[in-house]
Amino acid sequence: MSTFSDGTRSVHAGLPEPVVGEPFLPGPVFAAPYHLDPATGPGTHGYARTEHPTRELLEKAIGALEGGPALVFSSGQAAITALLLAVLRTGDTVVLPADGYFTVRAFAEATLRELGVKVVLAPTAGPYPDLTGVRLVLLETPANPGLDVVDVRAVASRAHEAGALVAVDNTTATPLGQNPLALGADFVVASGTKALTGHSDVLLGYVAAGDADLLGKVETWRKQTGAVPGAFDCWLAHRSIATLDLRLARQTANASAVAELLLNREDVTGVRWPGLPSDPSYAVASAQMRRIPGVVSFDLGSAARVAAFLSAARLVFAATSFGGVHTTADRRAQWGDDTSPGFVRFSCGIEDTADLVADVTAALDASR
Repeated sequence: MSTFSDGTRSVHAGLPEPVVGEPFLPGPVFAAPYHLDPATGPGTHGYARTEHPTRELLEKAIGALEGGPALVFSSGQAAITALLLAVLRTGDTVVLPADGYFTVRAFAEATLRELGVKVVLAPTAGPYPDLTGVRLVLLETPANPGLDVVDVRAVASRAHEAGALVAVDNTTATPLGQNPLALGADFVVASGTKALTGHSDVLLGYVAAGDADLLGKVETWRKQTGAVPGAFDCWLAHRSIATLDLRLARQTANASAVAELLLNREDVTGVRWPGLPSDPSYAVASAQMRRIPGVVSFDLGSAARVAAFLSAARLVFAATSFGGVHTTADRRAQWGDDTSPGFVRFSCGIEDTADLVADVTAALDASR
């Protein structure tokens, strides 16, 4: 499948071999225990927490797109927690993004430090500290919500020279936007809740790795803690991946148009989208990413204006999360992000581009 284009790979990722009379993608298997051989015990499947056929097909699909075997989890936070706790031990040092997903930093402050793990924060765009003695470097690129981009290959090279492992949060980019394993990362972690599945109806996370021993540590953690997604969620996610290439294409086109609109308005500041030639991350993103995601960030100056903008918009839903087929936006400061009161994360859906641009224009005008 690696010889085919992104769209083809997305449609066929993880599908079983054709069987006459069977569906392309088998329906979810709703089972916890399975029949055992009375003498020898379990066959391929024994208990759903440790192995499950619907989950395995989804993992095969994600692994095909990320370029390494994958494990799925009940949420993105469950996935990143599993990675951190499977790899880190008391006395270790971890470098986390200072401008990445805030819940990861909260987990580090509340749990990792209490476990005796030293936590160092570094901005996605750098500079990065001396990595000598570091056990793990976690990157998030593009960062959520500020959209800075880091040169994964360069940081991975530095980290490996220092003996550190590298994980990349690929949530915003998706595996069709970039493949961190191919850029030198040891792990990929992501929330599949967002653009990967794209319909705002599934909570999902995953970890992928090129090294079987490293991924085995994460799998042991999952088996022993049980943070697995349900069968129907796995089936919904796998079904949704088939349209990933199509959804991303429209979302990127919409983001490009919205970013250009915002950039040319005097009543909007701080516009960030790595696809803009004027964006600080443009050079790195252009060299590293196959496509720029559909998320734009900007500042409307105050919480009141953000509320007025969202109230006036007809096509923009006020909602957190991102990457869905519906355009959404939220004021990040209300969730505890270290952003200004008027900072907006804007996630482009798959609406017609002209309709979306017209609606955003009218809502901005109405909110002034």
